[in-house]
Amino acid sequence: MAKSTLDKDLKKVGSLEEATLALSRSIAAPGLAIVFLIAVFLFMLGLVPAGPLSLFVIAGGVIAGYMALNIGANDVANNMGPAVGSRALPLGAALVIAATCEAAGAILAGGDVVNTISRNIIVPQAEFPVRDFVMLMMASFLAAGMWLHLATFLNAPVSTTHSIVGGVLGAGIAAAGFGIVNWGTMGAIAASWVISPVMGGLIAAGLLAFIKWRVLFREDRLAAAQTWVPVMIGLMAGVFAMYLSLKGLSKIWKPSTETVWLLGIIAFIVATLATRPWVKRHAPKLENRRKHVATLFTLPLIFAAALLSFAHGANDVANAVGPLAAIVAAAESGHAATGDVALPLWVLLIGAMGISLGLALFGPRLIRTVGAKITKMDAPRAYCVALAAAITVLIASALGLPVSSTHIAIGGVFGVGFLREMLANLGLNADGVKAPKPKASEPSSLSKTPEDAIRKQAKREKRRLVRRRHVITIAAAWVITVPAAGFLAGVIYWLMKMASSL
Repeated sequence: MAKSTLDKDLKKVGSLEEATLALSRSIAAPGLAIVFLIAVFLFMLGLVPAGPLSLFVIAGGVIAGYMALNIGANDVANNMGPAVGSRALPLGAALVIAATCEAAGAILAGGDVVNTISRNIIVPQAEFPVRDFVMLMMASFLAAGMWLHLATFLNAPVSTTHSIVGGVLGAGIAAAGFGIVNWGTMGAIAASWVISPVMGGLIAAGLLAFIKWRVLFREDRLAAAQTWVPVMIGLMAGVFAMYLSLKGLSKIWKPSTETVWLLGIIAFIVATLATRPWVKRHAPKLENRRKHVATLFTLPLIFAAALLSFAHGANDVANAVGPLAAIVAAAESGHAATGDVALPLWVLLIGAMGISLGLALFGPRLIRTVGAKITKMDAPRAYCVALAAAITVLIASALGLPVSSTHIAIGGVFGVGFLREMLANLGLNADGVKAPKPKASEPSSLSKTPEDAIRKQAKREKRRLVRRRHVITIAAAWVITVPAAGFLAGVIYWLMKMASSL
């Protein structure tokens, strides 16, 4: 029966409504981001007193808001991606937890002071003009935000710190030549490109291997879980107690090394003893299957992701908005700020609000990439990634190595993925049992010859459980982050310099 003209018209109207809805969703996020930047501009306009550099300070506040949006869209996804990919948390709940913990970490535990020139990347001379210094910081800040924006669009998780480092490096060279650069610090940062992901990957893979052989590969998984899951939760509590005392609570408390170790040991003992009854109470309700036992790691994973977000907000956000604090200090003092400067609360508020909004508006895309598209996640794997990130930062801090939390987290994801791939190619199934290979005299019903059966089995053995496309894309983004941000910053500084001279 032919469709009537009314049916055809109704179908067209329905298609138009769907297209309109899709368009409105696509422009809603950028629209809200623009509204936020306008609000930051108006806030800065009412806050900054009149002065020779007041317009630069206002512009710096808007750039800080733009930078914070991009940090939320890119950097925060590394903490929540594995938890979402493992389905321990739905995306909406992950966004709420991450936004709350990031903002709380930035506001409650953000540093009182911040190192001005991004950890002494450049060392300007005392006579360096304050106006040029302010433009240098603005150019580096804007370039870092633009690079993060592009990386998020390309689904590439990159380091916020390295983006800022590249921006400061490029703008500094454009302003005063190569002699302004502290090349020793730059060498350490370049080394961290390799150290960060490798350490994170090896530790995450080691933790997952321990869980597999001690719990998931055992015949009686429930009994093994009652023994070892509380120990793993205790390890998590101890590590995060040390992690937060060193990296996340510097504004509130600065304990000695002995106190940090004591806190870690106490947290380990208390958490192990406290969670043992919880595991024993829940274990009998589960089946002796890997999938069921893995759910015991769900609650610890949620806590780990929340704690990582809090520590990230306390530590990395202060560094990210540091250039704005340097601009404010330079405008107030009249000379280039080359030491530690105060980090005003309103600067942290801009960073915290921008990160939360950027995460909510633009973060889901990269969260899905980190959590699901690199390799398949479940609760134990995601738990190992989160714990490895905290352990690696602790080790790096003790050794004085400048590492990137982003590189560590992504390295952890790669580590658990390549471990899965290695075990699968060794012939081990999910239960840790090696499947027998088909004999040449026993061809399958779908194979024409015994050789076909062996060839197909060999092909199945060479499984790839980590998507190489993402490995190449992310590695390339990491390598070019500093030079790309530096080139952008140099161009932006040159344009600012030309505009100011007109």
